[in-house]
This record gives sequence, structure tokens and C-alpha cells, in this order.
Amino acid sequence: MDRSIVTSIHSIQYLRGLAACAVVCFHVSEQFGGPFDVGAAGVDIFFVISGFIMWVTTAGRPADPWRFMGRRITRIVPLYWIVTFLTAAGILIKPQFFYGHFFSVANFVGSLFFLPVLQENALHPIVIQGWTLCYEMMFYLVFTLVLFLGERRRFGVLTGALVAIVALHFVFPTGYARAFTDPVVLEFAAGVIVARLWLQGARLPLGMALAMIGVGFLFLAASPLFDADVPRALRWGLPAALIVAGAVFAERARPFKPAALPSFLGDASYSIYLWHVVAGVLTTGIVLRIGIPAALQPATILVVTLVFSAMLYLVVEKPLIGLLHPQRNKGVVKAKRATAAGAAE
Repeated sequence: MDRSIVTSIHSIQYLRGLAACAVVCFHVSEQFGGPFDVGAAGVDIFFVISGFIMWVTTAGRPADPWRFMGRRITRIVPLYWIVTFLTAAGILIKPQFFYGHFFSVANFVGSLFFLPVLQENALHPIVIQGWTLCYEMMFYLVFTLVLFLGERRRFGVLTGALVAIVALHFVFPTGYARAFTDPVVLEFAAGVIVARLWLQGARLPLGMALAMIGVGFLFLAASPLFDADVPRALRWGLPAALIVAGAVFAERARPFKPAALPSFLGDASYSIYLWHVVAGVLTTGIVLRIGIPAALQPATILVVTLVFSAMLYLVVEKPLIGLLHPQRNKGVVKAKRATAAGAAE
């Protein structure tokens, strides 16, 4: 992502951090048989944000599809491969600590290239939460192809292509084609639509924008009451789109100065998301070894996992970003920030 724009839209940073923390809460809750399944909806917020950011960072600029895809690969793949290698090693050394993980040579190689094995018609990579990156990379591929078109045609072709991909889901037989055309793909389209409206200068009254956020979270809280057959894109994707749209338009209506912690969590969200399962396994082992009382174990594991994963952002991901995406001169960066800030006015 173009960090100058991402960090200028503080609500997006906040939501990235919130989404990552929600997924961690979901996995810790699942580990102890808790009820916080809705935490998995953090993924849907990520998908909507991804559509939003990809559109915002490319609109109104000269198209360079190869550079776009190259930056996506160098931003996503290196850390994912590191976590995949370490997770695979952990599965081989202590398989009992990695419940629900599946290792095979085919799955290891497939996971590295975002074509993991299918289990129950769902993508199941070595890094189990990495299934979302398979959809992200597919979205980036579609987005790259659309960048070859003239700018006036991109929005219609992109949203139309995403809708067409989902339509094929109901035609394809079981297999990769059906898995990759899951209706969850529409969440990227929702983010693109919100971004286009945002860039066109659309505004909402603060009260209406806040109401959208509230309704989105209310729908998420009520989602356990919905029929189990309701597609994820409706159950969690629609509320996620309301939350993201409400947040960016609320910020436009009333800009605010960012707080350090939620901004940092936004920066660290990718690391938190990728590392938290491995970090949680290590934390659980330590917690059990030192004999922390059972009642305190969930909260302890949650907090330590979050802290550990965030530290790995500073130790691993941030240096990788600096190496693979060296910052251009400060004048260019400041100019971009000023432009992004102006778009938010």
C-alpha cells in the first residue's frame, strides 16, 4: 500500500488494527471454546479496506500495472513465506501444538504460491489464516489486468469483473475454480465503490456516518442469530462495508488527530495477522509450563500474543519494508501526504 495515503486516512489505520486484533481474539476464543466467532469478521473488514486502498492509491495516476503487481508481491510475499516456513517447521517438530494444520509437500509448495490444498471445499494453506491472502492475490491479479485499461473504463470493468467472478461460483463444480469465486470476493468490490465515492468528494453528515458504523457493528453483534446458510458476504461483508464507509466519511466530516497506539496497531496489522497463530502456540506453551491459573490463561495468551506479534512487526516486517520499498526523498513523501490530506478535506 502507499503508506503516505494509508496513514493520512486515520480511520482506515484504526480499522486495520481493530480487524487484526479481532481475528486474534477469535482464535484465542476458539482455542478455549469461547463464543467470539464474530471476531473472524475482521477478515471481511480487511477485504473491504483492501478494495478501498487499492482504488485510492491508483486513481488519477499514470498506470503501471507491472510496478503495481511487483509492489504487491514484494509487500505481501516475503513475510508470508517466512511465516509459512516457520509454521511448517513447527508442524513437523510439534504437530500436537498445531491442531487443525495440515502439512504435506504439496500443500507446502501450493501454500507458497497461494494454491493450497482444499479441505471441505475451502482453501487450507500451511498458515491457516493465509487463506485470505489467496483471495487478496487473486484480487491484485484482476486489479493489475484492469490497470492496462484507460482510467475511465477501470471502475466499471473492475466491479463488473468481480461480480462476474462471483456469478461463476454458482456454475463451477467443486474445486479451485469454485473456491476462488466465493461471494466473499464482492467485499473487495464494496471497498472499491466506497473509495470511488470518497475520491469524488462525496460527503455524509457526521451523524449519518456514525450511524452507519453503529449499524455495521450492530449487524455483526447480531450475526449469530442469522441462519447458518447466509453467505459470509452478507452476514459479515455487508456490515464490514458499512463500518468502513461510515468511518472514512465520518473522518471527512470531522477530521481528528491520530492516537499513537491505534495507529501503530494499524501499521502492525499485517504482522499481527500473520504471526499470531505461531505466537499464540509459543505463548500457550509458556503459559502452561509456568502454571498460570486456568481462569487467567485466555486473557494472558491474548495479551502476550498481541504484544509478541506487534514486536515482530518492528523486528521483521518493518526492516523488510525498508529493504524492499526504500523510501524516496522526503519531499516527495511530504507532497503525497499533503495531496492525500487535501483529498480528505
